[in-house]
Amino acid sequence: MVVPVASRLERGIAANRGQFALQALQVFFVGLVIGMERAVLPDVARDFGVAPGAFLFLASFVLSFGLVKGALNLVAGGLADRFGRKPVLVAGWIAAIPVPLLIYVAPNWWWIVVANVFLGISQGFTWTMTVTSQIDLAGSHQRGLAVGINEATGYVAVGLAGFGAAVLAHGIGVRPALLVFGLATIVAALATLARVRDTLAWVKAEHAEAQGHAPPDQIEGFGSIFLRISFRDRAGRAICQGGIVNKIADTLVWVMFPVFFRRHGAGLVEIGWLTGIYAMVWGLSQLWTGHLGDRIGRRRPVVAGFFLLAVGIALTAIGRGPMLWLPAAAIMGVGMALLYPNLIAAMSDQAAPLIRGKALGTYRYWRDTGYAIGALLLGAVAQLARAPLPALWITAALVAGSGLWIALALKNSANHEG
Repeated sequence: MVVPVASRLERGIAANRGQFALQALQVFFVGLVIGMERAVLPDVARDFGVAPGAFLFLASFVLSFGLVKGALNLVAGGLADRFGRKPVLVAGWIAAIPVPLLIYVAPNWWWIVVANVFLGISQGFTWTMTVTSQIDLAGSHQRGLAVGINEATGYVAVGLAGFGAAVLAHGIGVRPALLVFGLATIVAALATLARVRDTLAWVKAEHAEAQGHAPPDQIEGFGSIFLRISFRDRAGRAICQGGIVNKIADTLVWVMFPVFFRRHGAGLVEIGWLTGIYAMVWGLSQLWTGHLGDRIGRRRPVVAGFFLLAVGIALTAIGRGPMLWLPAAAIMGVGMALLYPNLIAAMSDQAAPLIRGKALGTYRYWRDTGYAIGALLLGAVAQLARAPLPALWITAALVAGSGLWIALALKNSANHEG
């Protein structure tokens, strides 16, 4: 007798703790790969031929990353729903291999831009698959917690990598440091992939349990899902624009903060600490902020997160040393922790199981396209002003405005109030 899939596969973090932990380990490695660039590359861009004050050219490496990662998030969701999560995860790690190699041999900044194209492909596949898989494994009442654990693990790794790569670069040089750090991380990630199971079976079990009879030709098409979430649905539209703005803020930290801190006398290791504190507070705080959204709804944590993020950016702008920059970085981290997992979980709340990959891919497309928008916007502003400071103030205003917009857009949405 064949046992129905739904009766064989139990959902829940505790019931699937082994696979859930393996996915968490994968996203830790994903965070290490992206984090290794953050404190180091903008500060040493002159070594790759970027002239002082060429902020738009400096931001081009994040522009290439954001465009590619956003598009690949969209592709990854469709591929994952069709072929499974694990094949896409494997492809993402293969795409990461050229990143440290290209940085090591780069004769100029354009090679860094190309390296970040591969980084965008890798991140679009790997991080999307880890968070989607952990949502698949978790129960419906644990989605915020699952996302919080995923993002906490990934962004703690981003913070640790930013500081660790800065210290290593200070000791052995930027190129050798990123080569050793990057290749070691990729090898470790590939070595642990053998024990990772595909979670598409859990998705089919959930679908069978919840809906039972919907034939494939009644499942909403990808184009329809993208248009509905992006433009037609009020809540979906608000979630997507919130994702764009939070990545504009993260672009500020990635590109402009190291230059801003350097102009005010900070060294490479100190910059690593400052950007690392932001990422680690963001990461660790998500262990409770994601679950908070499960209990009180998504809207309040998201709105509070945007306003705290704006406050942290403003405090950084008025500060002139670590005495204010460090607490400002921590405030920004808490703000990101409140809004980040709850935006993802809010989108997951709206999606039926069999279209979850496409729905999350749509959100993550718009969110990570925010890197490209941020690179163009902030790079142009800093270029025109010949200084990074105006970019900080413009980002703070955008973030505060986004918080207000989401507060109004999601006010009457039952999906986001628990």
